[in-house]
Amino acid sequence: MICIGDETPFDVAAREALLDVAMGPDRKLKSSERLREGQDPAEGLALVARHIPVDGPARLAGTVRLWHVLAGDVPALLLGPLAVAPERQGDGVGGALMRVAIARARAAGHGAILLVGDPEYYVRFGFSAAATAGLAMPGAYEQRRLLALELAPGALAGAAGMIAAPLAAVEDGVLEDVVVARESGALRWGANLLPHAA
Repeated sequence: MICIGDETPFDVAAREALLDVAMGPDRKLKSSERLREGQDPAEGLALVARHIPVDGPARLAGTVRLWHVLAGDVPALLLGPLAVAPERQGDGVGGALMRVAIARARAAGHGAILLVGDPEYYVRFGFSAAATAGLAMPGAYEQRRLLALELAPGALAGAAGMIAAPLAAVEDGVLEDVVVARESGALRWGANLLPHAA
């Protein structure tokens, strides 16, 4: 049986080992990794799939995490990496993780999800390159693999420029025109709060 749930601190070592196997030794050199450095995944959007056998302990079967980014000046999520243990590939684990991640992101009120991946796989979840023509990733990537799913219609309308980590954008002053609301000395970022520097 496969169960999808929240990642816990006990999953970290198994997740890292799975990512090393699934993504290879150069996984930390990818441009997406630069956007994830120094931040935590979006709240409620670090998921794991656990294989729970009839006899024996549960094992990590897959992982996916979503991260806050700015698509130009539009708040969005960056999905990745999505990885499935080799022995569970073809069992629908990746698809299950994707469906739960998308549903949770939508329920939390996020407007869009971006990713860099194979269009042939991600189209089944509604991703396409239609809304990413004006966007760019830092570093090397193939434009046809920069995909988006708008969770709210028009969420990426007018999005253009470099995709950036939100903390870098705060430091560069980019969020001045992006802040949706100020509440109790904090900047509202989707469903999460970023501390406001006084």
